[in-house]
Amino acid sequence: MICARTVFRCFKAVERCADRVTGAAGPYFIALALVLISAGTVCFFDVISPSLPFPLLSVPICVLIATNMYSHYYWVCTTPPGFITDDQRDSPRLVRQRRWYCAKRKEGERRDSNVTPATVVKCRKCGGDKPERTHHCRICNRCVLKYDHHCPGINQCVGLYNERHFVLFMFYFVLSTGCYAFLGFPKALIALGLDFEPWPHLLPPTIFMLIYLLSVVLCFAVTIMLAFHLLGVANGETSVEAQDFAIYRKKAKEEGITFVNSYDLGKRTNLELFFNVGPHGEYSYWTLIFPFKLRPYTNGRAWARRPGLTRHLGIERADELTDDDGEDEAHIAP
Repeated sequence: MICARTVFRCFKAVERCADRVTGAAGPYFIALALVLISAGTVCFFDVISPSLPFPLLSVPICVLIATNMYSHYYWVCTTPPGFITDDQRDSPRLVRQRRWYCAKRKEGERRDSNVTPATVVKCRKCGGDKPERTHHCRICNRCVLKYDHHCPGINQCVGLYNERHFVLFMFYFVLSTGCYAFLGFPKALIALGLDFEPWPHLLPPTIFMLIYLLSVVLCFAVTIMLAFHLLGVANGETSVEAQDFAIYRKKAKEEGITFVNSYDLGKRTNLELFFNVGPHGEYSYWTLIFPFKLRPYTNGRAWARRPGLTRHLGIERADELTDDDGEDEAHIAP
């Protein structure tokens, strides 16, 4: 027993040390990301862009993709994820914008789901209010509304107010690196000496090839991350909830019942609520192709649910996992 406690304390000490390193390394991750993204942008517009067909159409599209990528990365790094202590009121400009969009929507297109107040408990770590879907991040040492994970690449958590920008940044990053890999393939052959054509560009072929290979690898890796997050969004769950719900489904199956996620309103509705667009959102679909900073449909104190449900089915409230169970507070992703 004494040996087990000693090992447990050692693991906890290593865990706390890793948390401090992760928190301290955040600014360096951001600097590295900006350097790599900027290098890829310079390579694309110096080497690949001049040879694109229909430049009057293709170049503006490439500029729009790059603008979205940079803008959403800026928003996800600078927008607080939704700390409990933050002021949750809308600015006057956003209130006017919401009223305008709501007025443009037809009454028949209103949400057909329940929007019920979130259950509030006290956090045992920081002592503050903790509405449902809120979790305590041990790196930030604060409770985050709709906590998804702590991301060193943005030096903060992904939560209610910046999760939309996080997913859109990944989408435009995948689109950018995919275009770089596909459109830059002929240039890569020239840089490798397999196609005997002159190299009239300012950047050396070696630099281009290094960025090209890095783009291919990152495109593949981030595509997997993007697919994982979009699947979670379509299922009406965060990364933490996906882990918890898997345990709930297993427990419910053992008891011969079915677990039902009350936040799951159907894939299309879940996506519209997440991005706050379409008939179930407050903004138009075209806002997805421009780097606007839009707020979510809720302030984290109430959630859209399946009609007739006020909580999940198939799991007792006493059996629901919390930060104290160690299941969700330590979720860290790149």
